[in-house]
Amino acid sequence: MLKKLVSSLTVAATLMAGTAFAAKYEWTFQSSDQPGIFMYQMAENYGKWLNEMSGGDIKLSVVSTGSVVQYNETLDAVSSGILQGEFTDPSYFAGHDPAFGLIGNTVGAFGHPSEALKFIYYGGGKEIFQKLYDKYNVHLVGVVVTGVEAFVSSKRLNGVDDLKGLKMRAPEGMVQKVFAAAGAAPVNLPGSEVYTSLEKGVIDAADYTLFSVNHKQGMHKIGKYPVFPGFHSMPLQVVTINKDIWESLPETLKVQMETAVWRLATEVYYQYEMQDLAAAAQARAEGIEVIDWPLAERVKFRNIARSQWESVTSKSPIAKEYADALVKFMKSQGLM
Repeated sequence: MLKKLVSSLTVAATLMAGTAFAAKYEWTFQSSDQPGIFMYQMAENYGKWLNEMSGGDIKLSVVSTGSVVQYNETLDAVSSGILQGEFTDPSYFAGHDPAFGLIGNTVGAFGHPSEALKFIYYGGGKEIFQKLYDKYNVHLVGVVVTGVEAFVSSKRLNGVDDLKGLKMRAPEGMVQKVFAAAGAAPVNLPGSEVYTSLEKGVIDAADYTLFSVNHKQGMHKIGKYPVFPGFHSMPLQVVTINKDIWESLPETLKVQMETAVWRLATEVYYQYEMQDLAAAAQARAEGIEVIDWPLAERVKFRNIARSQWESVTSKSPIAKEYADALVKFMKSQGLM
């Protein structure tokens, strides 16, 4: 009898323990990246931090791009509850509203990740961005800056005037429009053809990716005059969640989610910056002339870019509100 009682109590205790430690919220967030990519690893870290901060109340599983829906369908999937959240580039949803494209990569706006983070978190950018997500039943938990892109060039570029007539690679869309407005001759080339095109003189420069990646891939063996920090492109990534889920959460968990995103943003920022600065130091030691445009030249390019933002702001009230707030912020910081 005693053995049966002890056995029953043991089973009951085990069941109670399982219940006590079971997550109250189990979510699937889809990333726009593949496993092994740095940003995918950071998304997994976010889930781990959140689980620890919530005392196990939140279990967030990260799945790779295409696992549940296609990369450009996650907004609708989060809106409808097929996915609970996402880690992604908002530019993918420019077809829903062109504001997503402008906000996802405001070409020419930022020369350093800190500028973007200050505007988004302290200059009103996040609040305006949320107005856009409100239309889709999605809550913007936070924004991450994926690093400032460098500019690869086989010609010395000391400022905006040197862009005139420059044969360069730039992706279609706003980036091409801005460089064309600056007087360059941009063409669309796949990333796989950038090196050989530089080598053969088909192009003289390229909007490609981060300085550290450019250097690792040997771009500076040909493009010996990189411009760094870049002046033209700084894509964002967002962390979002279904709005109904967000509104049902206790305030403590909301704060924990936002705090974890801020940690994510700062870790991504510092890790990318460390890699880029180390690569730039190595490049200089190898005889590469790393060119840093003065503020006056960056302001010139920024004003050219601003003229092209209007092609988007005229089509989207939220894009206009965002751009107006950004210009006000830039002027207040002496950046425009």
